[in-house]
Amino acid sequence: MSRYDLVVVGAGILGLAVAREWLARHDGAHVLVVEAEAGVAAHQTGHNSGVIHSGIYYQPGSLKAKLCVEGSRLMYDFIAENDIAFERCGKLIVALDRDELARLDDLESRGRANQVVGLRRIGAEEIREIEPRAVGLAALHSPETGIVDYAQVARAIHRQLEAAGVEFRFGTRAESVSATSDGCRVHLGDDVVDARRAITCAGLWSDRLAQASGGGADPRIVPFRGGYLQLRPRTEPFVRGMIYPVPDPTLPFLGVHITKHIDSSVSLGPTAMMVPSRDGYTWRKFSARDAWQTGTWPGTWRLARRYWRTGIHELSMASSRKAFVREAARYAPGLTVDDLDGTVHAGIRAQALGRDGALVDDFVLATDGAVTQVRNAPSPAATASLAIAREMVDRVLASG
Repeated sequence: MSRYDLVVVGAGILGLAVAREWLARHDGAHVLVVEAEAGVAAHQTGHNSGVIHSGIYYQPGSLKAKLCVEGSRLMYDFIAENDIAFERCGKLIVALDRDELARLDDLESRGRANQVVGLRRIGAEEIREIEPRAVGLAALHSPETGIVDYAQVARAIHRQLEAAGVEFRFGTRAESVSATSDGCRVHLGDDVVDARRAITCAGLWSDRLAQASGGGADPRIVPFRGGYLQLRPRTEPFVRGMIYPVPDPTLPFLGVHITKHIDSSVSLGPTAMMVPSRDGYTWRKFSARDAWQTGTWPGTWRLARRYWRTGIHELSMASSRKAFVREAARYAPGLTVDDLDGTVHAGIRAQALGRDGALVDDFVLATDGAVTQVRNAPSPAATASLAIAREMVDRVLASG
């Protein structure tokens, strides 16, 4: 058996960031990164909207609030140092009617408490100055919100880690992690490796790995498919930055928005549909195991009873492009189905759902002896990845 200083499970942006942070603290450490897929950034990292969030939405004092603001700064530093294309294009969160103004007030209070740089409240006239196609009564403008290709960021970290001597095993699934007298043992199918420490960032399969390693079943990862429609190319992009709705404060989703990407394409989305496969990037994909684990989880039915109207609305958008576009056109009148280029793409959000039916809103990190596991890390985890890595390594070292 091989012996490592650290084994990291998962080669998404978070797992890669953890390995990078560990090497920054332990020069020359013997580190192994294990990944079930054939390469890095195969799931959430490579299937998101590419937004560098500024930290407006999150409850002050939460891990999301702290680590998103810090992580945004670290991400901008990293991509600038590594010549990765990015743009601070800014974002508007738009209130369309008076009923949304109180929620906009709450978001503004959160953003100020979280010390979001440059955040300000604007009126209808300035909305049109910033985004000529947008309408609304009032908005929050976040000039520091940006765009980047996170898969490209992940590949850059991967190259650095390989150059530093980190070992990668792709196409290898970690089945469980067990404690030993002087560290832990990571079970990789027919192989076993020993390590002083293990940090697991298994994303869509984090609950299964945690349970197989002796952890509790709560929370359960439930996959939500986020669908995107892309607009036809234009000489000038449809938007200069991003236009977002005021989100439902009871849900950890931000609603359908209009986003410019680093390649100048523009997309509408995402939707948020619970699906029967943890890698269900197409509607045809079905996993009996995934569907069974979601369907038999008590929290699923409690969530459905509470949010059935939201579910019907999401289903209507998922099944009708007209309904999907109509949702986005509320903020940019004149947008029609004819503006679409026919491209559809999707990501799967690994959302932790409690037994009580509560969607877990904050990051959940758990340390037990030599093993630290991520149990919930949805958006803004990509933005916050470098800061989450610092937090996790701090916790590992503090645990002795």
